[in-house]
Amino acid sequence: MKIFIVEDDGVIASAVAGQLSAWGYEARCALDFRNVLEEFAAFDPQLVLLDIGLPFYNGYHWCSLIRRQSSVPIIFISSASDNMNIVMAMNMGADDFIAKPFDLDVLLAKVQALLRRTYDFGGGSRLIQHRGAVLNPDDGSLTVGDRKLELTKNELRILQVLLENRGKTVSRETLMQRLWETDSFVDENTLTVNVARLRRKLESCGLEGFIVTKKGLGYLVEA
Repeated sequence: MKIFIVEDDGVIASAVAGQLSAWGYEARCALDFRNVLEEFAAFDPQLVLLDIGLPFYNGYHWCSLIRRQSSVPIIFISSASDNMNIVMAMNMGADDFIAKPFDLDVLLAKVQALLRRTYDFGGGSRLIQHRGAVLNPDDGSLTVGDRKLELTKNELRILQVLLENRGKTVSRETLMQRLWETDSFVDENTLTVNVARLRRKLESCGLEGFIVTKKGLGYLVEA
């Protein structure tokens, strides 16, 4: 597995690369912050660690360009960890956000969990149909009529869990366990942002109210 580190603090970048390399990952740090996209394409990584504050162009800029050509998982790592920046990162297409300063073991755990859920779905998934919508877990798409929506890995997992339990309220804790495989290092705001983004996609093809919030309990797709 190849991991691309876009971080202009040499000490942090070196420490992260060393930790990842010690666990068998091929880690490469960005060198030319004017041409991050070119380095990304040449390296073709399976995951990107991306800071917000970078020379020339910020991390949001590079995240949007990467998202135009790849669905590779992206984790933002930044000291700008207020809610506005976290929400912005998730809306730009990030899969997770880690606030600086962080523990290298926590970073490694999040990287490993994200790689597992992204590249080890397993086989034999079936189509799930409900209210005219068809979810295909194999390719991460949702088809409604003649429209086909591409879902992020997080959005796919959320919708799949809710559809598999339609008619039942699914707790936020259950969803976080399914998404991140651990609830030890997860900010609940990250789940909220992912659900909000998924709702907007559903509403764009006429599925208003598809996901119902049960206050204090979790989320529900009605049977």
